[in-house]
Amino acid sequence: MAHSRLELPPRLVDWSILITVGFAVATGMLTLVSGQPGDAVVFVLHGMGGLALVVLLFWKLRRVRPRVTNRAAWNRGTLVSILLTTLALAALATGLVWTSGGTFVVGPWLLLFVHMALGVLVIPVLVVHLRGRVRLPTTNDFAGRRTALSSLAVVGFGALVWRFQREANRVFGLASDQRFTGSTEEGTDAGNAFPVTSWVADDPDPIDPDDWQLRVGGAVERERTLSTEDLDPDSEGRTTLDCTSGWYSTHDWRGLRVGDLLDTVEPAPDAQWVSFRSVTGYRWSLPIEEARDALLATRIDGERLSHGHGFPLRLVAPGRRGFQWVKWIDKIEVSRQRDTSEWLAIFVSGFDETSTGGQ
Repeated sequence: MAHSRLELPPRLVDWSILITVGFAVATGMLTLVSGQPGDAVVFVLHGMGGLALVVLLFWKLRRVRPRVTNRAAWNRGTLVSILLTTLALAALATGLVWTSGGTFVVGPWLLLFVHMALGVLVIPVLVVHLRGRVRLPTTNDFAGRRTALSSLAVVGFGALVWRFQREANRVFGLASDQRFTGSTEEGTDAGNAFPVTSWVADDPDPIDPDDWQLRVGGAVERERTLSTEDLDPDSEGRTTLDCTSGWYSTHDWRGLRVGDLLDTVEPAPDAQWVSFRSVTGYRWSLPIEEARDALLATRIDGERLSHGHGFPLRLVAPGRRGFQWVKWIDKIEVSRQRDTSEWLAIFVSGFDETSTGGQ
């Protein structure tokens, strides 16, 4: 049969699955921080990698089917293999359905979030599955033209099916409201009436504007402390918030331009980063030149920001994903080096006495 002639040797199939899963996970992680139109290639590569995995899984399942169908030969490794296959196929199916316009909700989660969760779960199960099973390919596995042709067939399948799906979406009008990120529209121009989502464990108490202060410091000539009365919303811009959980919303934001605020504190000549910190400890940094074009929003579509959307002050960062739009900001710190601890803070700050702030 044709597929038998094209099939890679068993060890190469296993290693190709490992490499392709790693590629799909890596590009999937990159999509979380890819919000500029120029980043669309990351989403394309992620989709192609996932579709290429279909061929490799087919070859793998065809080879191990006799062991799986024989219940008498089952052991702990067989159960792990079945779990891994189930997770991988579910991740592929949810991704394909979502990019074809399926907007199902599973409990409180959109299908895109379920797809991401399944993809992450594949990693530890794959590690357990491969433990003690990994065998390096031999030179014979790479002999002849078959390996090169088979590899090209896998890559070509992923690219062709990805293109076919996009064309089918266009012809049948599917996924017409999706951005290049895969997110669908929710609550555009509706003021505060768009989803209030959280990054990890986001649930702070409402902030009393009379007690709130914004402190600006770090590598600056002079530090400042502002109250709500000092936040004259004299700058505005129309920007799209694109949430990693699968929705986007476009609004007219109004507030204080970060560049104007930085001019009043005079950053040090060698300052490179600006960190925006929530009352909860959640924080994210932007390069200083990018930060100058960001907005510290107090209003949305003419309405005062609601607590759920970050009152009294939230970051509006065009081209960044939602979890980077820090809510409930009470501190801005200019620095010469990036605060790398923010990668830990966004995952753990919601589990202490307060909560995180994002999206």
